[in-house]
Order: sequence, then structure tokens, then C-alpha cells
Amino acid sequence: MNYLNISDEKLLPTVVELNTLLADYHIYYQNLRNFHWNILGENFFDLHEKFEELYTDARVKIDEIAERILTLRYHPMSNLKDYLETSSIEEASSKLTDKQMVYTILDNHSVLLKQMSKVVEKAENANDEGTIDLIGAYIRELEKSSWMLDAFRKETASRLKESVV
Repeated sequence: MNYLNISDEKLLPTVVELNTLLADYHIYYQNLRNFHWNILGENFFDLHEKFEELYTDARVKIDEIAERILTLRYHPMSNLKDYLETSSIEEASSKLTDKQMVYTILDNHSVLLKQMSKVVEKAENANDEGTIDLIGAYIRELEKSSWMLDAFRKETASRLKESVV
């Protein structure tokens, strides 16, 4: 019995994009661990803690994405070699400055958000509400984390846009 009431033909494109997101999240996770271990300088305490917060969150999302793929009745990608070949995120050097680390994480966020949009698009085509709901929450959370990291890298004198009333 197909408890999802969605044909495999419609689900396969969503699963492909979810597996790509899974690969992206694995490399992002490792970049965060790398930065957590190798951060130096005056921002050590703040960024060491922030990177740990982010990689802990990424670890949960990795499991949820893999379990969503399993819920859709497919095998999730599960080999490092495949992650490295599939991901659009590159492994980062451990010899970056604190600001370079933040810029790298923001670049990783951009890749993740683009991939999440692809997942949502394919899930919408399949009427896969479960995947849409899962990834929609991820988008909101990642956008908030990106805003915070972006604020960290700005100069104190920087200002936001004025609202038009």
C-alpha cells in the first residue's frame, strides 16, 4: 500500500533534490566542525560557541533529511565520496581568519537556501506537503542564522534600509 498517495514518478525528482541537500548539509556540517576546532583570535569565544550551535543544528537536519527520504521510500545517500561528488559546497581550509570563516559559512548558507528552493519546487510538483513543511521551516531558520552572521561581519556604523510608509 502506498501510504503517501503520491506516485514514485512524481516523488523521484524530490528525492534527488533531497539527496543533494543531504550532501550539501554534510559538507556544511564538516566546515562548521572545522571552524569550531580551528577558530583563533579576539572573536574566539563568540564564534566557537556559534559554530557549535550551528553544527549541532546541522546534525539534526541531516538526520531529518535522511529520514524524510526514507519516509518517501527511497535510500538516502550515505557515503562521504558521494557527498563530496554531489555537494555544491566545497570543503573549507582550517587556516582562515575569523571573518573569512563567517563569509564561508554565509556562502554555504546561500548554497543551502538555493538547494532548499529546488527541493520545495519539486515537492510542490508532487503535492508532497510533508517535504514542503519540513524544508520551509529550514529556510526560515537558515535565513535567520544568515541575518545574524551577516550582522556580525558588518561595521558598527552600518545601517539597515529605511522602511517606506
